[in-house]
Amino acid sequence: MDRHDSSRPVLSDRVLINGVVTPLTFFADGVLLWTERRQRTLIVEKEVLGVKVEGPKIRIGALVHAGAGICCVASGGGGGALVRRDLVFEPLSEDSRKLWCQKLLEFIDSLERPRRLLVFVNPFGGSKAASKIFANEVKPLFYVAGVQFTLHETQYQLHAKEVVKTLDLSKYDGIVCVSGDGILVEVVNGLLEREDWDTAIKMPLGVVPAGTGNGMVKSLLDSVGAPCKVTNAVLAIIRGHKRSLDVSTIWQGKTKFFSVLMLAWGLVADVDIESEKYRWMGSARLDIYAIQRIVHLRQYNGSISFVPAPGFEGFGEPTSYEDGGESTNTDPTQEKPVKVRQLGYEGPDISLENMNWRTIKGPFVSVWLHNVPWGGEETKAAPDAEFSDGYLDVIIMKACPKLSLLSLMTGLSSGAHVKSPYVLYFKVKAFVLEPGARAEDPTKEGIVDSDGEVLARGKGAYKCQQKTLMSYNKLQITVDQGLATLFTPEQNIHFS
Repeated sequence: MDRHDSSRPVLSDRVLINGVVTPLTFFADGVLLWTERRQRTLIVEKEVLGVKVEGPKIRIGALVHAGAGICCVASGGGGGALVRRDLVFEPLSEDSRKLWCQKLLEFIDSLERPRRLLVFVNPFGGSKAASKIFANEVKPLFYVAGVQFTLHETQYQLHAKEVVKTLDLSKYDGIVCVSGDGILVEVVNGLLEREDWDTAIKMPLGVVPAGTGNGMVKSLLDSVGAPCKVTNAVLAIIRGHKRSLDVSTIWQGKTKFFSVLMLAWGLVADVDIESEKYRWMGSARLDIYAIQRIVHLRQYNGSISFVPAPGFEGFGEPTSYEDGGESTNTDPTQEKPVKVRQLGYEGPDISLENMNWRTIKGPFVSVWLHNVPWGGEETKAAPDAEFSDGYLDVIIMKACPKLSLLSLMTGLSSGAHVKSPYVLYFKVKAFVLEPGARAEDPTKEGIVDSDGEVLARGKGAYKCQQKTLMSYNKLQITVDQGLATLFTPEQNIHFS
């Protein structure tokens, strides 16, 4: 049975469409039905951006699947690129026009879509196209949808974080990041450093792909089979459906960092950070530098400890939790520890000592933790990761022949790498990383990278003279289930 068959008509009238008098029916579930060479439908909740009156005519702005035009009855589902289409009709009387406007706008208002957004645009990220993407693709859709916005172009690192920390959140229904993943991470950290962090972090966050990685928005759109395109991302924001997102607290002594995407040490971190020297290559820099790093493969001594999720207790060996206390590392490249945030979020309130811990010792080729499936548009790092399951997915690579490693890395685009015999893949609730020196050269250490930012650089590492938030020492990670909120392509998915 077609969707419109199971709903009662709210309004049915004869109108002019392209100069032809045509019956048009609006059903209670938000479906418009009319005949124009064949029977057509438009699903207001899913496809309509907004409604505007143009003299005697009414214009309904929509985003529909490419090639479908305004949908025929059988269409309306599935993924695929979206294109702008309008339904313009003219009611045959002034009273009819007022009634159509009233019913359509009442239905859209009932959806409780966001009407006021704060938009961050990072003009320096990725291919430096974010400003153009906003002006040419995002802003026109907001206009059609009647969304008001305040625009901030970030001027320097942590600019978005500074703005969010003192922002009057009552003025907005959501915050949108037109960038890669970096601005989203800044916004989350800013919200959690506020005095009212517990209400601030409930502010819905949206992401429009305009950076190098785009892992979060790729994960959101791929979860419903949609392509990682600007129009798909903007439509999800306009529709206003929400889902919860786990937030990880990474801490060392009294210094904290809040992560929503990933943490890496070893091969993945080295490629991510050291390839910056080839940024002029664009996204190809990652593939090219990955090959270079595999040919000259590094392994790192160290150990990891973790609290496994149910069903993953067989990984590692039993151990006990040891609180490392405050970091006493005097490395001059480490920034001065951040004082305890009396007014901000202090991480989940859990007793780590009473949990069942396991440990795995190095050397490691790579240690990689992921909160969502995709690390970038072409990297399905953790195929089983979920947005709000309360766990991090861990991907471990130890000793591996170089040819096998090359083959394994080609599987990153599909997630097939986790099936390799050289990979350990499991879920954890809490995690401790104790990074060490390179196995082949103990005078040199590595890089710890979280959400694309360097948390720590060891001695002899790339740009080791630069200051970092933490020292190259023991780090602890815990997960707070569903702490943050994201705009999502579909409604009622893992949201509480």
